[in-house]
Amino acid sequence: MQRLIVGNWKMNLGPHEASLLVHRLETKITAVTGTEIVICPPFIDLYPIARDLDKTKLHLGAQNIHYLDQGAFTGEISPTMLKGLVDYALIGHSERRAMGEDDKLIAKKVAAAFRNDITPVLCVGENLSDREHNLSTKVVIDQLTANLHQLTATDVAELVIAYEPVWSIGTGKFATPDQIMPVIQAIRNTVEELYGEASGSGVRVLYGGSVNPDNAKAYLNLDGIDGLLVGGASLNYDEFIKIIKVAQKA
Repeated sequence: MQRLIVGNWKMNLGPHEASLLVHRLETKITAVTGTEIVICPPFIDLYPIARDLDKTKLHLGAQNIHYLDQGAFTGEISPTMLKGLVDYALIGHSERRAMGEDDKLIAKKVAAAFRNDITPVLCVGENLSDREHNLSTKVVIDQLTANLHQLTATDVAELVIAYEPVWSIGTGKFATPDQIMPVIQAIRNTVEELYGEASGSGVRVLYGGSVNPDNAKAYLNLDGIDGLLVGGASLNYDEFIKIIKVAQKA
């Protein structure tokens, strides 16, 4: 299965800065079969980057989408607008959930992405209170069950699921293998139980949460993890390149 490294730039970099970072990345990245690199810039950066992007090295993803294809929704971006421009879209990131997005809305966004030939990167994960009360696995299973209910088994086989413990995102608190592995296994078991063995083996599962060049290899070596969702380190040219190289060698 092809490894996947996704860089989430969040609300950083205007078009000029973004283009400069992409150019620097492209000069150092070597296209390697079996590893796919995706960057998710802010919406304003997508079109100028796409015009000159070397798609043998990098793919584009959106940080969010609306669940409808068009309409009177000032300030929103529909998946139809992004069709053909991006290959992926982050959906259900913990920062979006914290702003009020619930599972019902996230399920609509996941379905909208597939409707427009965009692969969703569905983010799931527990907060610190959930972890402390031994509810991590239950929370993630509940999220998956709610977020995927509008999909077919064929859709799910093409899905990307990113497990991000909320308590480790941008905090410098690193989840250990003993904390990660039960949740990864629960994700795969849930997908297989709901959509069949083919979907369970087809879905790609990423890990995210304070990923950096020092811990990337350890996370990638964990059974059942097919790649990484990288936050702040993806904005640092040197760090992101190091993570990419680790993935390509793993």
